[in-house]
Amino acid sequence: MNTVTRVGAFGVGITLAFGAAFGVGNAVGPIGSDAKPSHGGHNGGDPAAAQPAPPGGAPGAAPAAPAAAEEPGGLRVSERGYTLVPSGDPLAVGVPADFRFQITGPDGKPWTRYERSHDKDLHLIVARRDLSGFQHVHPVLGSDGTWSVPLTFPSAGDYRVFADFAPAGDPDGGLTLGADVSVSGDYRATPLPTPVRTAEVDGYAVTLEGDLTTSASMLTLNVSKGGRPVTNLQPYLGAYGHLVALRQGDLAYLHVHPQGEPGDGKTPAGPGIGFHAQAPSAGSYRLYLDFQHEGVVRTAEFTVRVGTPDAGSPTAVPTTVLPSTPVAPPATDESSDGHSH
Repeated sequence: MNTVTRVGAFGVGITLAFGAAFGVGNAVGPIGSDAKPSHGGHNGGDPAAAQPAPPGGAPGAAPAAPAAAEEPGGLRVSERGYTLVPSGDPLAVGVPADFRFQITGPDGKPWTRYERSHDKDLHLIVARRDLSGFQHVHPVLGSDGTWSVPLTFPSAGDYRVFADFAPAGDPDGGLTLGADVSVSGDYRATPLPTPVRTAEVDGYAVTLEGDLTTSASMLTLNVSKGGRPVTNLQPYLGAYGHLVALRQGDLAYLHVHPQGEPGDGKTPAGPGIGFHAQAPSAGSYRLYLDFQHEGVVRTAEFTVRVGTPDAGSPTAVPTTVLPSTPVAPPATDESSDGHSH
């Protein structure tokens, strides 16, 4: 399991969104990475819905219905016949224990066939509903269809768990399911950190370039250490960076992968990690960027407020820096490696 550290927050007063919450009925668009589908939001896979309407129609023909917009991921416990089913085992604060769950398929039985995505069959994301306590781990699948992974919940409260996966043989591709679990104990809410543009972690600084808007935009997260650009980032899960975004309130989920990939002959190993993104609604969000350097996976956490009137660049504030322990890069076979914050 990779040891990582948490960092402070940054934010930008820009137009951002991941779409309307499930059940609200607002139309939203996708946010994604460079020419690759994100697992963050998926429609029902209707091919006709993606086709443009003809410029004209036959006499008397009804107007073509507008294409359905993608819903953000993680808002449903069940979608396309697949259901995320936590075991219901009691969860306690600070006690390491195996977290177990199943994905049941359209036939109601545990689903056991998955397409590997970014070196893993399934990515499990965990966060408390106030957006603290983030963890990104990789469970192991048992022969009975039960996934398990060692987890320690740092504080009491309601958590959202997200299963990001692609069922093998499903032409509609990957999806993300979400479910709530409760950790008993004395709950104390953690306020969302103040937005700043640069975050620091273990001697590294991560700085945002570019503005995320409601149209196609390019974001670059630049990594430096000791004032010098880091140009030898290491691949982690098949990429130089992974970005998870959660919307405050309903915890709408998006897992964005960067532009290019290691070994493609054109993507540099830092200092910048580029993401193509488009965000369709206002609100407050927490972003979690994973990157690996010198055998350690570190996570930079950011607060982004969207639709605020402040047009100036935010000023960085001191951040909490926690120590990290070097670890070997993750193996490519299925294991329970992961990290928490």
